[in-house]
Amino acid sequence: MLRRKIITAKPEVHVVGFSDCPAKTFETEHGFKLGRSVENHCHIVGEVAREIIRRLPTKHLFPSGSAFTAATHDVGKVSPTFYNKLMRACGLPLIPNVNPDLEKQWGGHAGVSQLTVKAMNAPEHIPEILGQHHGFTPPIIGKRANDDVFGSTAWQQEREKLVIALKEALGESWPKIESYAQARLLAGLTTVADWIGSGEYFEDPTVNWQENISLALDKAGFIQPTYKKDLSFEQVFGFSPRKAQSLLIEQAANPGIYVLEAPMGLGKTEAALYVAYQQLVSGRASGVYFALPTQLTSNKIFERFQGFLAQILTEDCQQRSLLLHANAWLYDTDMGEEGRPGGAWFNQAKRGLLAPFAVGTIDQALMAAMHVKHGFVRAFGLAGKVVILDEVHTYDAYTGTLLDALVKLLRELDCTVIILSATLNQKRRQQIIDSETSSMAYPLITSLPQQAQAVTEVAIPKGESRQVQLTLQENNDLALEEALKRAEQGQQILWIENTVKEAQEHYLDLAARANELGVACGLLHSRFTLHDRHNIEEKWVGLFGKAGWPQRQQQGRILVGTQVLEQSLDIDADLMVSCFAPTDMLLQRFGRLWRHEDTPRCSFAKPEAWLLAPKLEPAIENPTAEFGSSAFVYSPFVLCRSLEVWQDKTQVRLPDDIRPLIEDTYVSRTEQGAMVRWLMELKEGSRNKAGQQTLQQLAKVSLAQTGVTLPESKAQTRYSEADNFEVLILRSIKYDQESQSGVLVLTTGEQVVLPLNRSKLSRAEWRKHTAKLMQHLVAVRIADAPKQVAMQLLKNFGLQHCFYLGNSDWSEDESLLRVALLTETDELKGIEHMTIHDKYALEYRDDLGYQVIKN
Repeated sequence: MLRRKIITAKPEVHVVGFSDCPAKTFETEHGFKLGRSVENHCHIVGEVAREIIRRLPTKHLFPSGSAFTAATHDVGKVSPTFYNKLMRACGLPLIPNVNPDLEKQWGGHAGVSQLTVKAMNAPEHIPEILGQHHGFTPPIIGKRANDDVFGSTAWQQEREKLVIALKEALGESWPKIESYAQARLLAGLTTVADWIGSGEYFEDPTVNWQENISLALDKAGFIQPTYKKDLSFEQVFGFSPRKAQSLLIEQAANPGIYVLEAPMGLGKTEAALYVAYQQLVSGRASGVYFALPTQLTSNKIFERFQGFLAQILTEDCQQRSLLLHANAWLYDTDMGEEGRPGGAWFNQAKRGLLAPFAVGTIDQALMAAMHVKHGFVRAFGLAGKVVILDEVHTYDAYTGTLLDALVKLLRELDCTVIILSATLNQKRRQQIIDSETSSMAYPLITSLPQQAQAVTEVAIPKGESRQVQLTLQENNDLALEEALKRAEQGQQILWIENTVKEAQEHYLDLAARANELGVACGLLHSRFTLHDRHNIEEKWVGLFGKAGWPQRQQQGRILVGTQVLEQSLDIDADLMVSCFAPTDMLLQRFGRLWRHEDTPRCSFAKPEAWLLAPKLEPAIENPTAEFGSSAFVYSPFVLCRSLEVWQDKTQVRLPDDIRPLIEDTYVSRTEQGAMVRWLMELKEGSRNKAGQQTLQQLAKVSLAQTGVTLPESKAQTRYSEADNFEVLILRSIKYDQESQSGVLVLTTGEQVVLPLNRSKLSRAEWRKHTAKLMQHLVAVRIADAPKQVAMQLLKNFGLQHCFYLGNSDWSEDESLLRVALLTETDELKGIEHMTIHDKYALEYRDDLGYQVIKN
């Protein structure tokens, strides 16, 4: 008997023409309304991209067709699920049998854009650029543009018609992309043009948009600064250049890679900035990004950077006041949709990358080379700039791998890269510039201009040497007594620990005793709120710097801190006590000791450092027991090799001994005894720590050009002590039914009210509120952060209008924000009586910072 084949008829496809598909909604006091059409929005974004390119000095880097590429970013919004999503938000009739929530399965409309142009045979890289314009790779493997969920062939035809309409409107077609670096640049342009084209100037569909293009770009900060011409080094900085500074200025006349190895205090910063000035004036650079190891050091360098800008910008330079004040840039420019409060890019650390001038952390720059959310926006922001990488060290295989990739990318993007270091070894220098070097001179300039085939190495005159007396001390208590005795004499002492926890503990030990002796005691590390850290920095960095000279001899002082004290700060101690660390870190710390000849000092003071270190033999046998928590921060092998170099020293001459100490520490050799095991552990890892090979592999995974995009919470740029999460510390938080607002009380007692309806406040008011709340954030390690609470709970208090809480279309994404409530007894508690941490008690004090206490 023949079986009849049953065919289920597909429901008829309901198609909406591309010109009738909405791209946006906008919020009013009475709810949401439909905004601009997809065609209109795409055209706007294309024209914004065209105008951005026209304004940039780096326009030669963008291929013809870049504006058209940016315009096509949202063609995937011509789809039944996206159409219904917006209609539902506005309470309007839906297409039957289409569930808008299905969009999450393919990461939203951007995935549909990618599939659409892939089906149209767009050139290499173009589909991925469109697919990733919200910062991540959409999960579309196995899907096709004409699948039923995307409206089958009928809706794909509408999307193709839209692409043809945009091609005609912009007078361009697809570009041919020459390299992966150029693809990242174009991806960044597309995303930034979309943000601006989605901003307040284009929300209302009844308003003529053409005349607002220029206004929107001005407001976003895309205005080229104007510079005073022919300024000498002395006119910019107020003193004549030293020989080392003159040599770097002479070498770095064109874009390329330049490494300046010189001791602490030789004026590397000023030399690099004057090179930047010459590149800016000649039109060979579009701006400057000054990258430092930590946020703390970047805050202090910014004051020097501000002084530099004040000298070189013309008085009639547009946006001069914005350019001179980082906070003004953040709060008075408007980068459109993602750059507003609550957007993923409303954050000074990120926004600075798109500003013409910024001082920031190296982490943000490293992410330009990583397959991390909005990594390509960072690459776009850095293109054509002078990028100064300060305090680059030999240590750290993971960050080193990322740094090498960043330098390679920057070179392809026409950047001038200036690497400043006091402590590189030759092998590491070769890796960074990816070229053979031979000179072992110190100080040294290594130059690789853009078109050069080989490096040039120029030795710099050493200048005067200084001698530092050394004491290696096993007993912490003896060191503590010595520090108190010297401070009582009137000396200014730095005490540097390798972990925040130990810095907090030693501060408590010292402060209790110091107070009785009339000695001032302070603590500085990375885990304070911005508000408290600013106050501590102003006081203590001031007292230990030139600004504190008049008060220096009024009393003795002890400043306890972590690695933040070893980098880029112009502070000057009489005596330094340091927990033992790798050689390059120790030498960096010595740069804070007797830094200036004319610093007023107590008559008992002499250049001296005490290193808290175990004996070599027991350290080699059991480094964890002997080095304590330092063996988890730094490699036991490197600590032992460093101790071997330092163990018998009673003095060190600087800068004469810098190169020999570094090379002796890191030179390859055949190891004996237990050192064989620690070397193997360094390379291959242990139960508690990944080895160099794994770290390099992990770094390479994060640099991969394809695959899964890493959310920022998982994008580590260094492999120890990574402070990735931000904790907002408040006194209280509640919902007020009458005003339909979240009411937040800050630790200062000030109240901030956040309406749930965004339209109740202007953009300027939202920026002001967000700026206030950001002052009460503290950065912490993932393991030490409070437990995550449901996104909806945070939205109940209006926090989504100030902080980025994640992308609901991307399951991997998560908010970096955590919230903690501070009690009168300094304990941190969870919102609405939730458990704040499964393992630890958490506390916060304005003199101690964020504390993690084992239960």
